[in-house]
Amino acid sequence: MDKSESNGTVGAASDALNGLIERFLAYIDVERGLAKATVNAYRSDLRRYTQWLDARGTDSLAEVSRHDVEDFMASLAEESPRSRARRLAAVHELHRFAVSNGEVMTDVSEGVKPPKGASTLPDVLSVDEVAALLDAAAPQGANDPVSLRDRALLEFMYATGCRVSEAVGADLADIDLDQRVARLTGKGSKQRLVPIGSYACAAMREYLANGREPLTCKAKKNPELRAIFLNKRGRRLSRQSVWEIVKTAGERAHIDRPLHPHTLRHSFATHLIQGGADVRTVQELLGHASVTTTQIYTHVSPQVLMETYLTSHPRAR
Repeated sequence: MDKSESNGTVGAASDALNGLIERFLAYIDVERGLAKATVNAYRSDLRRYTQWLDARGTDSLAEVSRHDVEDFMASLAEESPRSRARRLAAVHELHRFAVSNGEVMTDVSEGVKPPKGASTLPDVLSVDEVAALLDAAAPQGANDPVSLRDRALLEFMYATGCRVSEAVGADLADIDLDQRVARLTGKGSKQRLVPIGSYACAAMREYLANGREPLTCKAKKNPELRAIFLNKRGRRLSRQSVWEIVKTAGERAHIDRPLHPHTLRHSFATHLIQGGADVRTVQELLGHASVTTTQIYTHVSPQVLMETYLTSHPRAR
């Protein structure tokens, strides 16, 4: 571990610059309430930025010009467009923070645009693939506590379109199965209410009636009283465990491509759009701050595109 990481600083830059960055990280953590993973991503990106500035002999944002920011972006040419765009976003946020706090007069990064890269569509399962995945969560109708939990978890994630952090962070007090609604806590601690479909409600009821208590009993002390989804030791389920549950279910369902928890969220949104839901409604359900983020789900699948072409074009057949 290098000296800068061992003493908690972001990079090898001056104490003044490191102090500014630490105040910025505290601001997005405490005042803006961003997720810990997001704060850590900002820390990593700004470490890269300050190390690059230090190599050029720059130890203050007041010394940085737009040309410097453009040169920094050019130095990242080997990285993917997505990674470079994320690093630039961190640089933008830092410079804006410095201006708002009177550290510098102008935001020299403002005019620097993110790199253009091929837009990628989200990885989406078909309706049949989702059904196979959910069935595979509890193989051959297994009703042991872990199988009941896995089925309820995946049904819940597909029914609500929640992020994996929202699923593992959900408490018993956050769901009302009689009203078929869940309260999810998303990025920035923002809460939203989303409906729960009948299939998910049924799986949740079965898990809560016959699966959760046996898992609770596995806790050696201080049983978990709040979390909905528990691991085999009776503690709150982790994000990493959810990845394994999705991966295993995908293998059982013979889905021959890598799956991750976000695949269910992507599929949830895409299936709603294809079913006629408007983008604004899907935005609210997903908890997106901007409708621009949601619009990626308005793509037309190749299958639907072909079907529309064959039925609509006068010389298609």
